[in-house]
Amino acid sequence: MPTLNDLTERVERLLLRHDELKRTNELLRNELASVNHERDNLKSRLAAARARIDALLERLPVEPMDDGKVGQ
Repeated sequence: MPTLNDLTERVERLLLRHDELKRTNELLRNELASVNHERDNLKSRLAAARARIDALLERLPVEPMDDGKVGQ
């Protein structure tokens, strides 16, 4: 049967581990927020680039369709 000192040491170790996990959790939450912000920024830049490409495509001249004959 564990002694009171054994239980006290175990509780102290568990409390230290709990504090470590809380700090790690906070760091991971901050990192996740940063990555989410970066993702949103990249999605916004991608949408802007697509819009620019679509605008450029609209400016291209439309050529008549070939009826499949090459070299005539």
